[in-house]
Formats: sequence, structure tokens, C-alpha cells
Amino acid sequence: MKCVVTGATGHIGNVLVRKLVERKYEVTAFVLENEDVSHLSTLSIKYAYGDVRDIKSLEMAFEKADIVFHLAGIIEIGNGNRKKMYEVNVQGTKNVLEACEKMDVKRLVYTSSVHAIKEPKEGIISETNEFYPKELVGTYAKTKAEATQYLLNSANGKTEIIITHPSGVIGPYEYIPSNLGQLVIDCANKKIGAYLDGGYNFVDVRDVAEGIIAAAEKGRNKNCYILAGNYISIKDLMKQIEDITGVKAPKFKIARWFAYATGLLSEIYYKIKKQKALFTSYSVYTVGTNSQFSSEKAKKELNYHTRDIKETLEDTIKWFCDNGKITLLADKKQSK
Repeated sequence: MKCVVTGATGHIGNVLVRKLVERKYEVTAFVLENEDVSHLSTLSIKYAYGDVRDIKSLEMAFEKADIVFHLAGIIEIGNGNRKKMYEVNVQGTKNVLEACEKMDVKRLVYTSSVHAIKEPKEGIISETNEFYPKELVGTYAKTKAEATQYLLNSANGKTEIIITHPSGVIGPYEYIPSNLGQLVIDCANKKIGAYLDGGYNFVDVRDVAEGIIAAAEKGRNKNCYILAGNYISIKDLMKQIEDITGVKAPKFKIARWFAYATGLLSEIYYKIKKQKALFTSYSVYTVGTNSQFSSEKAKKELNYHTRDIKETLEDTIKWFCDNGKITLLADKKQSK
């Protein structure tokens, strides 16, 4: 089975590529010119160079492909480049579908996000086929919702479309740490002095990758599947990191209203420091929202399953330590 993966160097993308190779798929990684692909160099895959904003490069990459896994996108929890985010996340997705249709690709599996779903204030959140970008908070959520709705509205052509919605992704093989990955790193390196009230639904990147493959193999056309894990508070997340590393978790709690009010200043500070912002107005908003996402549909139709958050954190911390991101724990081991 021949497949193309856009966003192949990202966190979910590179784990997905690894699992596809394990399953004997013929994989082509669609990457930007001059993009660092060194962490994929040991894998038996091909490369196609281009940009999702350039439909001709997509058409060339998709030639003779059976499945396209579309993961390329800009993830931003702060006030990033909104114009570029729209061009990549929305127009790029439209280009991907158009190229799939032109090159007779059988299936397109799009990785959206749970952020695209309008969350009720309480209760269980399940799949929907109706998305409302204007009613969501944050450019990232709006663009993912618009792209998702576009695909669903267009899902009557010769390319079947299946959509997955991962929750907060965490796990090993994160070569460029996300905001969540940076939180784990900073906690383990004792660089955080306080925790934020609230929590979120976190899921292991390896389980998400398995779910995406299952969606390609078993998912139904024009259907969405939530790939979530379990809710955990930020306080409990940090406590589990303490239990694994022995590094004391912060005891001081920051009120969410205060963190929200200072979110923009925090973004400016981290931008000056050239570091990943941990708490922005959007991330503070997110950890206070309802995140009771249900993956029952994926479990029933895709045989989707998830591992315990403790296993995820243990593997993530070990991976960051082995790759020089968590230095405090590495220094302790060397001193013994």
C-alpha cells in the first residue's frame, strides 16, 4: 500500500511514519525544502519536497498514492502569524483534497483536532459533523474547524475522506518540543515555580498514530473519530512527573484569571527569550474548558485503545533525557 504523509517531521507525523513502515506501507514523506529530516534518516522511506500551499508539488507527490495522511499544519497556542496559519491550515487542506481528487487517491485521512469541536460547558463531548469556526476561541481552533467542515462538505468525490480529532498529544519522539513537551522538560529540570489551576485531556502520540492508521484501514467515509485519552489536572500531571523524576513539583498555584490576564505579556517575554511559551491566554483558557472527550466511536469501529498516562510520562521523560532535553535527571544519573 502506497501512502504519502504530509507533516511527516512533526510529533504525530514522525511517529505515524515509523508505525507505517513497521506495517510494510510504502511511505513517502512530504516535507518542505531544506527541512531537517535527520530523525527519519534510519527509516526506509521516500521523500517528496514541496509546500501544501503549492498544489503542483502536492500533485507530484500524490501520484500513484493509495492513501494520503494529511497532518501538515501550524499549531499555535499564542498570537502567531494568523495569515500564514490560515494559508497552511485551511487553504493547504483544500489544496490537499484537490490534489487527491486529481491524482485519484483512494483515501484522505485528515488529522484535525478536538479544538475544532465546540465544547459544551459540561457533559460528554462526542463526534459532530457540524463545525462553527466563528464560535471558537483562538486562530488554531478556528482554522482546524474551517478545514474540517470544508472536507466534510466536499466528501462526495472519488476520494474518501476520514477525519481524526486527537486531544492533547504527549509522548516520545518529540524532536521539536511542543508547549506540552516543554512543560514536561521544564518540570523535570526544575524550572517551573508554580502550577496552573485546571487540566486537560492528554493522549499518547503512539496511540494517536495507531488510531490514524486504523482510521485509514477501517474508518467510514465522511466520518469523524475522536482520538482522546484521559483528563488529568495540571497539578496531578506535575505530581506524576515528580514521582518519576524525584524533582519536586511546584506547590504554588496561579489563579487562572491572573494567568489569563497576563498571558499576552508571557508570550512577549518568552518570545524575547526565544523559548516556547508555556502559558498563553489561549492555553489558560483551554485548561479551564470542558475536555470530557469520548473516544467510544473510535474504540468500537477502529479498535482504538490508549495506555495509562504514567506509562506515557515515563517514556516521554526517558526519551527527553536520552536526547539531552532533560539535563537535571541526566546529571543525577551520571553522579551516581
